[in-house]
Formats: sequence, C-alpha cells, structure tokens
Amino acid sequence: MNKHENFSEWYNEVIEKAGLTDKRYPVKGMNVWPAYGWKLMRLIDDETRRLVEETNHQEVKFPLLIPEDEFKKEADHIKGFDDQVFWVSHAGRNELDIPLLLRPTSETAMYPVFDLWIRSHTDLPLKTYQIVNVFRYETKQTRAFMRMREIHFFEAHTCHQDEVEAEEQIHEDFEIMDALSKKLCLPYLKLKRTDWDKFPGAEYSVGADALMPTGRLLQIAGIHQYLTNFAKAYNITYEDIDGEHKHVHQTTYGMSERLIGAVVAIHGDDKGVVLPPEVAPIQIRIIPIIYGEDADLLNYCREIEDTLKEMGFRVDIDDHDDLRPGSKFFHSEEKGIPLRLDIGGNEMEDGTVTAVRRDTGKKTVIPYDKLSMNIKEILETMEEEMYDRARQDLEDNMEDAQDFAEMKEEKIYRIGWCGELDCGQYIEEVSDREILGTLYDDKEDHKGQCLSCGKPTVEAVYLCRTH
Repeated sequence: MNKHENFSEWYNEVIEKAGLTDKRYPVKGMNVWPAYGWKLMRLIDDETRRLVEETNHQEVKFPLLIPEDEFKKEADHIKGFDDQVFWVSHAGRNELDIPLLLRPTSETAMYPVFDLWIRSHTDLPLKTYQIVNVFRYETKQTRAFMRMREIHFFEAHTCHQDEVEAEEQIHEDFEIMDALSKKLCLPYLKLKRTDWDKFPGAEYSVGADALMPTGRLLQIAGIHQYLTNFAKAYNITYEDIDGEHKHVHQTTYGMSERLIGAVVAIHGDDKGVVLPPEVAPIQIRIIPIIYGEDADLLNYCREIEDTLKEMGFRVDIDDHDDLRPGSKFFHSEEKGIPLRLDIGGNEMEDGTVTAVRRDTGKKTVIPYDKLSMNIKEILETMEEEMYDRARQDLEDNMEDAQDFAEMKEEKIYRIGWCGELDCGQYIEEVSDREILGTLYDDKEDHKGQCLSCGKPTVEAVYLCRTH
C-alpha cells in the first residue's frame, strides 16, 4: 500500500498490521488496545508524567461520571459539548433524579472539588494532572487514534493567584510540549485559535498542530487560558495576603492518543510504521541469520540480548525457526522497531553485529565491546534526523497567499485577515479551509491585505484543511 497515493487505506492497514489497535470491538469509535499498542501509549504516558512532575504537577484521578447540574454551570462549556456527551439516565431500572454524563473533559468534574481544596493564597498554585479516558459522541467518520469516541487523554488543570502566573504556566506547558515533541519526533505549529474555534469556556486557546502527509494539519495538543471564567462559575476563590477573597485564574493543557496517530502518519512508510526510539515498545530486535540449526549462533544472539537488556534497552530476539530471515526482517519493519541487529556466522566469528536503522535502512557493523556506546549513538542520531526531516517537511509545506487563486494545493497558507468575524467566515467558505489562527509566540510581519475586505494587515494568519 502506497502512503502518498491513498493515505487513508495505508494508515488503517499499517496500524493494524503493527498491532497498535484492534477495531473489532462492537461499539464504533471504541477500539481495543492490543499489548503492543498499549505499551507504546504507556511509554508516551511515562515520558509525559516525567516532564510534568518535574514542574511540580501532582497526579490525581477524578470519577468518570459528572452530574448534569455541575456540567451546566458554565454556559459556554455546555454549549460547546452538549451534542457530544454520552448520558446515563438510569441505574438498573430506576430513573436517576439527576442525569449523569461520561466526562468529555474534566473541568466540570474537578472544579467543584477545587473549590473545597483551595482556601488561601498558600494553597496556590494548584497544579494537577490526570491520564484517563474521555468520551465524546463523534458524528464524523472515526479513525483510530485521530478521531475516536473513547479517547485516552492527558489533561493538566492549574489554578493561580493572577493572570501573570497563569500566563507563566502556559509558557511552561509549551516547554513541556516542546520536550515531548522532540522525543516523539513531532515538530508542530503553535497557533492561537480564533474566538469561534477556541475551547468552550476559554478566554483563548492555542493548538499544537502537526503536518500530516496529506498536507493537512492535525491538532495534537491544546493549551487554554481560562482567566476566571470557570472560577466564577464554580466559585473557586482564595484569600490573599491582605485578607481579600479573589477568584483564581486557571489554565488547562490536554493531549490524547492522537500523538500516536501523528507519529504513524508522519514517519511511517510503505513497509509499515516507524517508531521513535524513545517510545518504541521494542527498541532493538535481534535477527539470527540461520538456515537450519545452529546452537552456537543462537547462544551468541541470546548473549547479546542479555547484554543489551542489562544496558537498559528494550530488546527482543526473533528466534522462530519456522521463518526465513527475510520474513523476520519484514515483521520487524511492520512493527516499526527502530533498530535491527542482523547476526550470522560472519558476525559471530568476528565478534560483531550488523545494525540496520528502520528509518533509513543504513547499516553499521558494531564490535561487541562497543555495543552500548554505538547503539546509543545510533538511536540518538535517528531521533534527531526523524525530527529534522519532519520539521523540514513542515517548513516546505507553508506558503504565502495573496488571493484565493493561489491556493491550489493541500498546503498551509499564510494569509491576511482583518480579524472580523464576517471576513473570517467568508475566507473559510471560499477557500474551503479553516483559519487556525496566528503564531502564539513569534509574531510575524505580514504586510498584506485581508482576503475578504481588502483592509491592510500586519500579522500572518494560518489557513489549512484539517483532519
């Protein structure tokens, strides 16, 4: 299957062959996590936990069910999610006095409790996160990892004394996102959303958007400034140093299993998925090059396997005697294992291994006594080069456009927009694309004119189709 000729079919095929997901569960948009795919997700979660806990976030776990009356306290929030929630109306045969819903996100579950936890300025900042499943009734066509009804979700929720501290938190969130994106080899754009596209209840939202092979963008994370919008709805206040009661300022930072979808889409090739070394469930696979029986060679391979495990690598050995080496290469490539060690009679005699990179196919002969240093260097180089290639693709797929006639390809276009709602909606309708916003942390000069009304503009706006 060719990735660029039919991305949708290619994507579905490679994730299933790699064992990342199983779509045969009898509820649409709620897939099973097979062991290999769940290990990949857990490794991403582990890296996320490490990064957020370094910044003093504390992990919490809130219930799945949210009472309807709590959900309805923030008007914009319920308006944004009302058509997406799953409702629980009965317990057994008894109708509930207050209907419950499965969390689509956790503001309305957490904030009534935040009101109980926060009393004084000494309780701030409150920095929490949880990794849970959320549920949204997705009406569009579902696609594994990218558009689901049951979603594996990371969400950080913070409370602060004032807007300045909340803004500092958002900058810290992007530092975390930058570090994680390097490990996943996922360059992205930080785009401040339009008012009609921001998270329900937020003052403003910034999307982290990664370029897919289709030329479209996929939002892989969202960071939101709430100011006191939710605090007022849920009466979350604190007593400041002067004894005055004030509402807290809040932020959130959310990511989902879409990270896996982006990794597969960006780095995979016609042979299968290609996984970044840092989060690959199996970093190294040893392939004995055996025709018939060779106990000495197998022992040499197992010795190397044990040595690499002691060094901290995630490694296995394909010692199936019913498969030829070519079939073993193929299975290793399908699963996206970053590094393959081919070991035959020549390698055993010379005391070496032949390392083959999954992304480029580059081969390196490594002496046994230099395994740790050389393999570590190969995997680090692979991670850097995967990131750099994806970043170059992102940069190569951005163009300035002065009128609609220039938008003939699936690309990211920088355009002029005056900021008025009517003009924005006109631009989206005529271009059949979405205005995704302006760069959050790097203002760009764009001396052009609004594509709708012709007014002069000074800042570039990003326009693109999305997944």
